[in-house]
Amino acid sequence: MSGRPVKPLKIRSARRVSRKADACCAPAADAPPCCGPSVQAKSPPLDERVPGFLRWRETAAGRVAEIATSLTFADRAGAWKARWGIGRMTYIVPAGLYVVGEPDRDAPVVVTANYKMSYDLVRQALAGRDVWLLVLETYGVNVWCAAGKGTFGTGELVRRIEKTRLAELVAHRRLVLPLLGAAGVRAVEVRERTGFDVRFATVRCADLPQYLDNDMTATAEMRRLTFTTRERLVLIPVELVSAAKVMVPVALLLGLIGGLSGGWHLATVLLPAVACTGAVIAGTSAVPLLLPWLPTRSFAVKGAFCGLLWAALLRLAVGGTWSLPGTLLSFLALPAIAAYHGLNFTGSTPYTSRSGVKKEMRYALPVAAGALAVGIAGWLAGTVFAG
Repeated sequence: MSGRPVKPLKIRSARRVSRKADACCAPAADAPPCCGPSVQAKSPPLDERVPGFLRWRETAAGRVAEIATSLTFADRAGAWKARWGIGRMTYIVPAGLYVVGEPDRDAPVVVTANYKMSYDLVRQALAGRDVWLLVLETYGVNVWCAAGKGTFGTGELVRRIEKTRLAELVAHRRLVLPLLGAAGVRAVEVRERTGFDVRFATVRCADLPQYLDNDMTATAEMRRLTFTTRERLVLIPVELVSAAKVMVPVALLLGLIGGLSGGWHLATVLLPAVACTGAVIAGTSAVPLLLPWLPTRSFAVKGAFCGLLWAALLRLAVGGTWSLPGTLLSFLALPAIAAYHGLNFTGSTPYTSRSGVKKEMRYALPVAAGALAVGIAGWLAGTVFAG
């Protein structure tokens, strides 16, 4: 599975999923979505500070910013920081219409999200071309996730077409959208409300030039999702940083409890903290790295398996006779922690569906919470109260 194409994207089923998402999430005006994580970032005004800004171009619909297609060191450094969760929720560019090259009334219109990494990848792929680039307000969320939330959706696309007066700038009525945005956009409704036809192009930005040169016709390879080892590994840093916000204080607390109850020895202070930290790393790192080879299709079970493996390795490394509290912590709490973090990857893969994710969370989260509670309670009873 690693490194191989996964499957062509099924647009029809994705559209059926999007109807409920649009009803709940798509804002009636420029406002954050009502579902999903709290979103506070909104694009700033479009001015000379926009990344890649070159100059203003006067058009029939007013001034439009011309942007560069080459990325600077600051652009690449910003992407690296976003991968590590640094400034991720404000990694955003202004929504609106941009100019790449010297587009005329027949030039294609390419649409993307205002997550800066998406914006950078698209403008870089359009080097040497004459294109209108329409950037939607997705509140700094990438195309795939924004389509699921409804912000990369029918309503926002229609509003942005009208707000930028796009119809006055192009003679044709064609919009080129990323294929991963298909879940959020209803092409028929866009045509009815604006007169523009929606064409879902490719999965990867790098295929855009070939798609445009091929008379806007995508090959099967352009529409095929992959989830290679490299593509899985780039997901790890942000998960580790996010988990560390909880992992560090919990590890310190466990070490403090162990020291106060069992004496300030290496085993009593460090072992619980190391055990907990290792379980988090197993869920955030081992699961995506070993994903194709882990048993079952359930991400929670994959995480629990990594947690069990970590518990066994820890027990072998420590040696000696383990107490009942230590065993409970290792073989109940540690797999539960790893399972929870492994479950986080369900929204980042091409293997899952929206209904499948909800079903797995409904069953896996209570089981993981119960195992964690029993494991920690058993450990506390054996260390604090017995001591």
